[in-house]
Amino acid sequence: MAQTTVYLRRPRLVELENELKELKTAERKKIAEKISEARGHGDLSENAEYDAAKEAQSHLEMKIGKLENLLSRVKIIDNGDMPEGEVYILSNIIVQDLTHKEEIKFTLVSPEEADFELDKISVASPLGKSLLGKKVGDIVNVDVASGVIEYKITEISK
Repeated sequence: MAQTTVYLRRPRLVELENELKELKTAERKKIAEKISEARGHGDLSENAEYDAAKEAQSHLEMKIGKLENLLSRVKIIDNGDMPEGEVYILSNIIVQDLTHKEEIKFTLVSPEEADFELDKISVASPLGKSLLGKKVGDIVNVDVASGVIEYKITEISK
């Protein structure tokens, strides 16, 4: 399976690099200490603490591997790279929900940066996919579990 490019803004890249550093240093050290301590309890064949520590180590290494893989595919983007007047990643968008008669404001971001509570919607989401390349005044229909919601783009900014 081909690995896709991961588009991130520089601040998010720095956060992920710091997280990886923390996992590789402090977290690995904590796990190693737990394994060492559990070994001191004697017979490893019936040592639940040792088994738990080894499993935690396995999970940590898997998380490190995933993060390293993600970071190896990063391409830094910034607002200046995006065209004016069209919805693209990093666009700040205001849409009018024509179905529920409400205004919604959000930023379109990569899936790795998406955070619903911070009004950051993924370009890979149904709404994000339907908005890409559209302009102010365009109307899009988004299939959701409860049916179809119609949105009108009222503002696009960087």
